[in-house]
This record gives sequence, structure tokens and C-alpha cells, in this order.
Amino acid sequence: MKLKHILNCFVFLFALSFSSFAQVKKESTSVKVDISKDTVINFKKPQKSVTHGSVTVEGKRISYDATTGTLILKNKEDSPTISMSYVYYMKSDDDPSNRPITFIYNGGPGSATIWLHMGAWGPQRVYLNDTSRTKAPYKTVNNDYSLLDASDLVFIDAPGTGFGEVITKKMGGAGEGKDFFGIDQDGRAFADFITQFITDFNRWSSPKYLFGESYGTFRSAVVSNLLQDEGVGLNGVILLSQLLTYENMSDAANEHPGNDKPFELALPSFAATAWYHHKLPNQPAQLEPFLKEVEHFALNDYAVALNKGASLDSVSFDQMAEKLHQYTGLPAEYIRKANLRVSGPQFEQALLGKEDQITGRLDSRFAGDAIDPLSEYAQYDPMDSYIDAAFTAAFNNYVRTELKFGKGMKYKTSGDVHPWDFKRKGFLGFPNVMNDLAHAMVYNPGLKVMLNMGYFDLGTPYFEGIYEMKHLPMPKALQKNIEYDFYNSGHMVYLHPESLKQLHDNVVRFINSSLK
Repeated sequence: MKLKHILNCFVFLFALSFSSFAQVKKESTSVKVDISKDTVINFKKPQKSVTHGSVTVEGKRISYDATTGTLILKNKEDSPTISMSYVYYMKSDDDPSNRPITFIYNGGPGSATIWLHMGAWGPQRVYLNDTSRTKAPYKTVNNDYSLLDASDLVFIDAPGTGFGEVITKKMGGAGEGKDFFGIDQDGRAFADFITQFITDFNRWSSPKYLFGESYGTFRSAVVSNLLQDEGVGLNGVILLSQLLTYENMSDAANEHPGNDKPFELALPSFAATAWYHHKLPNQPAQLEPFLKEVEHFALNDYAVALNKGASLDSVSFDQMAEKLHQYTGLPAEYIRKANLRVSGPQFEQALLGKEDQITGRLDSRFAGDAIDPLSEYAQYDPMDSYIDAAFTAAFNNYVRTELKFGKGMKYKTSGDVHPWDFKRKGFLGFPNVMNDLAHAMVYNPGLKVMLNMGYFDLGTPYFEGIYEMKHLPMPKALQKNIEYDFYNSGHMVYLHPESLKQLHDNVVRFINSSLK
């Protein structure tokens, strides 16, 4: 698996000791480029290229100005510490003080933001064949569902990714990457970036939104709390494929014995995947009613059985194994051997095992040949193998030819951000930012939160996201500020064309409604 847009916890949590947790086609016209013609780049100075273009969104033509560059963060001594790269799209001939602005980022941690940029919200979108493999030559097309119709957009690359550089590391500083590669360090960098950006571009009066995917949802909880405590008001936080606590991840469930929630919360996504691949013994005609049944079972009969542990009698044990067979398509004998507890990587390997194939982790609609059919766990994510080259090639071409930026520079799709610091002051147990989001919502009772989830996401299962939001430590009355939207897609909802349209329309509606 590659370190990029995903919450690649299956790698991180096994690499770290658990004791550590206890602490468009775009029309290019006039161009202004501030980069020196030299190929030697001074990373301690901000760089910028300004271009102009247009995109047609659902039949409406929108002209925009695009600013691509780097922003430099400094320490208390006013010394540069890091450059972070970004692409800023602003609708032309519009009053920016009244126009919403959305700050967008992927996750990882350690991923650049090409996925949301070239897959979901930018004016150009990489051409894909959904779950079919796309081959070179790769191309981009007008993005009919760019979010520019509702908001100006700022795509931010995380510290150590994109065209950005950790300056203190280059200068031999004592802090180096440790100043940025951790939960709180990363959150601080993004909050500082946003504050500096709205100052540099005079967007203080604009309605402001955060849009994070995967670890970007984890980051959004931290950043929303920091920003609002510092007087940067937010209108909305939009989450795509949420995870707010690692404790609920199915990938690491076997490393946390005694906690059965990950098995319960992943079960509906297992059922959705088995339904998609026609592996259920009794295939329901409709997915959603079936999932409601599985959700109820997961939090009731299944939870009760798992809570009994070794005291569960043999008859009930066998009945539970048979019921899980009906809901997952896995052989009952396999489920019994797993002690009724099948993790995500085990399910990905086992569901299509008779065909010597595995399902995708982040989007289980995808399938690929198993590297080792006898392995207990899936050893790669087929979705990655389908999309990585297309996104990487499309963005590197687009940023240099259309946005006129990046000469003499390397774009890092993923960064070397390890070891990631999961420890937080006053924090016990698994990494958890539910308190951060809850505090932000209490501090600003008008803050609206939107949760978008794909049914076929085994990395951050949709039911897990629902569970977390329903358990935020805040007054129950604030639950009305949260909305939930579901899609027949996976982790990267926008890979599925029909779901991208739905996602666009839902987010536009959310932004417009939150302005009232």
C-alpha cells in the first residue's frame, strides 16, 4: 500500500509500538510568473504563478483566476520553517468578501492533495473508466462537477508533500520534520497556513469551510478547534470518509483485544461489498434496506454475542457464525475459525478467495489478483493500482502546462513523514480527536458539519463514521447541526461518476444552506 490520500493505518499501527499511544478544459490566457528562470529554487521565499481559465459546471460557464505557489510559515523569531504548496481558484469578477472559500486537503498522513484536486473539485478532472483500468496516454477533461460554482477553492498540500519543503530540515535545524509530522504539529501548520492565507489574500470576511478526506477528516477536527479558538470563524466542516479515532479501525482490531467495536462497525461495509460482488447466499434486490438490517444486527445481537466473549455458549456461537455467513458471504467455517471476528484485511483476502482475487480496501468495488492466495491478509489495494499512475501523470502535466508552475521542482505525491507523532498532551489510548470537533461545535453552536460516506469503503467504514458522530461529547441538541450523506462508491467517492454528481450537489446545497 502507498502512503497518500488514505488513512494507511494498517502500516502505521504495526510500525509503531502501541505503548507510544498511551501518552475543464481550462483556457490559459495572461500569465504572471514570479519564479526565477533559474532551476535553483529558494524555498525560503514564496513563489507564485497566476493564470486564468474557465470551467463549465452543470452547463454554467465560470471564469476564474488560478494562483499556484508556495506559502512560507515562520516561527516566533520570524525565521522561515516550512514552505507549503497550494493552488487557489477564485471566481473572476466576484466580490471575494461575500464569496465562500473552502480549504481542501487529502490525508495519509503524508499525502499531497492531487486526489481531491484532480478527482473531485478542480476545474479539470483526470479521465477515468471508473472501476476499469485506465491506460496511458492519460488526459484531463472539463470537470462538470467542480465546486467552483459554490465556492472559491484552496487546495493545500500537507507539510513535506507537493512542492513544499521543510526549511528547517534543509538548514540543519534541530526541529526538522518533527515540528510538522504529528497530530498536533500538522494541525498547527494547517491552521497557521489558513490564517496567513486569508490575511495575504484578504479573505477574512469570506464564509469559510474546511473539506478533508480520510486523515484529512482527523485533521479537520484539530484545525477547526484551533481556528475558532483563535478567532477564525468557520461556517462549515465537510468530512469525506471519516475517522476520528483509530480505536475503531478494523485494520488494527486484532491488535487491541477486548475492543470489539471495530468488528461491529465494519460489518455493514462487509455486507455491502458482498452484495456488490454477488457473494451473499440470499442476494437482496436493494442495498439500503439490507444495510439497515445489518446495522441493527451489528449493534444488537452481534454486539451482545461479542461482549460475552468466552462465555458465549456453543449453540449461540454457531448460530452467530451462520448469521454472519448470511451477511458477509464468507464461509461459516472461516468465521468460526476467526472467533466471529474478521478484520478488514482478512475480509479483503477471503471474500473472492475462490477466484484467487482480493477486493479493494478503500473501494471494495475494485478487485485484483492476489499476490499470495494463501495469505491471511490482502497485500495491496487494487484500487491504488488502477488510479495512481493516471492521477500522478495528469497532475504533473496540468500544473506545468496549464498552471505554469513547477519548473525545476519535484512534486511529491506522498511525503516521508515518518515516524508520525501520534502522542498528544494529556492524551491516553489510541489517537482520538472527537473532543476537538465537539469543542469546536460547542464553541460555535452555528457550525454545520457534513459527513459524506461511501458504502464500499473498508478503510474507514461508513457505519464507523456514523457511530463516532453520534458519540461526540457535546450537548445532544447540537446533533441537529450534523448531516449525513451516503454514496454507492468507496473511500474516494468521486471515482464513481454518478456519485461525484451527487457529492457535488449535496455539498453545494450544504454550503448554501449554511449561509442562511
